[in-house]
This record gives sequence, structure tokens and C-alpha cells, in this order.
Amino acid sequence: MQYEENGRLIRGIGGLYEIKLDIGNTPLSGRTVASRAKGTFRREGLSPLVGDRVHVLYDDTAVARYSAEQIAADDGGGVVIRDILPRTSALIRPPMANLGLLFITFAAARPDPVTETIDKLIAIAEHNGIEPVPVICKRDVAPERAAELQAIYQNAGFTAFAISSVEDDGIAELRAWIAANLGTRIAAFAGASGVGKSTLLNALYPSLGLATGEISQKIARGKHTTRRVELYPIGDGYVADTPGFSMLDFVRFDFFRREDLPFVMREFEPYIGACRYTKCTHTKEEGCAILAAVREGKIAPSRHKGFLAMFEELKNKNDWSKK
Repeated sequence: MQYEENGRLIRGIGGLYEIKLDIGNTPLSGRTVASRAKGTFRREGLSPLVGDRVHVLYDDTAVARYSAEQIAADDGGGVVIRDILPRTSALIRPPMANLGLLFITFAAARPDPVTETIDKLIAIAEHNGIEPVPVICKRDVAPERAAELQAIYQNAGFTAFAISSVEDDGIAELRAWIAANLGTRIAAFAGASGVGKSTLLNALYPSLGLATGEISQKIARGKHTTRRVELYPIGDGYVADTPGFSMLDFVRFDFFRREDLPFVMREFEPYIGACRYTKCTHTKEEGCAILAAVREGKIAPSRHKGFLAMFEELKNKNDWSKK
């Protein structure tokens, strides 16, 4: 007999995927099963991504195998991904889909933050419907700078945290916020190398490292690779364990145009339409309401500097392009 069920693709390597099935009325409902994708996906140029919602088919062979708890030897036989359900977003670096919440992690110092890169990552997330949450790490190293950065992003309209994983400072507050706001979404942590992402994840969820090793033994071929992405359940949602990334690389590279740029800067919104000139670029014009807000301290100079850097990058492009 054949059964159908939807589920969430939570990890994959070498063409073998693990899927957490929804709770339904089929024999394996709610279980985590290994699966292969149907061959037509390759011919159609499609690839399942971690985070995908998928529709799977399985038969009595798979039911018998999982009933006998023979999961360690499972090679995905008897379970097939038939369809990839519509995505809200799709990234190729890291390879994952349906990201809903992005914790943009950067250090207050050592290394010093590059705010233009942070603001670009925030803007890309905003444009693609992903909620950005700035997290300033290493508050113990530079407490005054951490407080300054936190204030900049809070004043811009973001939930922002300043934490120290080493001193366990701010970790409980961040963990509580995630528990209250994650819902059914997928969250990931982005940031440059050395800012403390791994330390932060271990501080938030101490069991995460142990779970990674155990699951790798069950499904992986060889050792953990740097391209691997895995999802771990946190309440009704998931936290992505990724190799770490400092920029989002979407499957579609139409991030936004220069004309869209002001609309991905939250704190610009009250001033849009209030400039003297209809086609104001908000870069140098007389009578620009946004430049006036910068001078008056209502918009942080660093945020406008980030806007200018993106404006220059987009000036001669109609769309963001793949690099």
C-alpha cells in the first residue's frame, strides 16, 4: 500500500534527505524518515533544500523498516519526495529554503564590525520577507561600543541584543525572545568568521553540539562538511545549524533595484515623500527630509552611510546580479 504525507526537510547530504513528517493519519505520521528525491527533479534542474516543505510517498516496505527501528541502516528506500511545496525564499549559500528569521551576529570588537555589510544583509533580508534581528556579540570585550550599536539598531526599529556568551550575559533574554517569537518559522544565524556564532549557539542550546554528532552518524556519508545545513526543532519552529555565512546568496538574484533601496531602510519610512524634490535620491539633495533627519540625529549616520554604499553599488545595475 502507498501512503502520502507532507513534511519538513530537516537535513540532507549526498542525495539522501531526512524529513520530519507532519502529524497526520498515515502509519509514519510525525516520524523522521530518510528519503530520496524522484529522478525527474534532476532532469528538471530542481534540488530539494533543507527547510523545504515537501510532499512524500512511502510504502509498506518503509513502514515495516521503521516499525522494526532499522533506521541506522536506512538508505531512503521506500520513501520518495514527490513534490517540493511552494517556497517563501530559496538560498544557494547556504543551501536552504523558507528562512523566516535571521539573527545577524557581529562582534562589538575583535573583529571590528563592518556596518555597511551588516546593513546590506539587513536590507536583503527585509526585501525578501525575512525578519532581521541584530545580535552584537562580545559585549564583555567592548561594552560601550556594544551599547552604541544596540541603540543604533533599536532606534532604527529592530529588535537588537547585545550579549556576551563568555560571561553568559544577555543569553537568557535572547533565548526567551526566540521562544516567544520564533513560532513555526526557521531561524538562522549569519555573520563573519570569528564573531562568535558557534559560541552563541552553544550558549543558547547546549545540547545542539551533541545532537549534531549523533545525527551525523545516522545519515552522513563521511565527516561533517562545511556545506552542510541542518534544522533542529525549537518549540514549533527550527533553528538552522549552518556553516556560517556573512551574506545571503539567493537562487533569484533580483534582490532589489536602486529605486527600492529607501524602502528597505525602516527608519527612512516616515520621511519618504517629504523631500523637496519628487525624485530625490536621499544622497546629497537640498531639501531632502532623510538627510535632515540624519543631521538631527533621528537617523544614525552609520545607517545612512550603509545606504550610500548600497546606492553606489546599485547605481549602474537594474538588478542585483550573481557574483
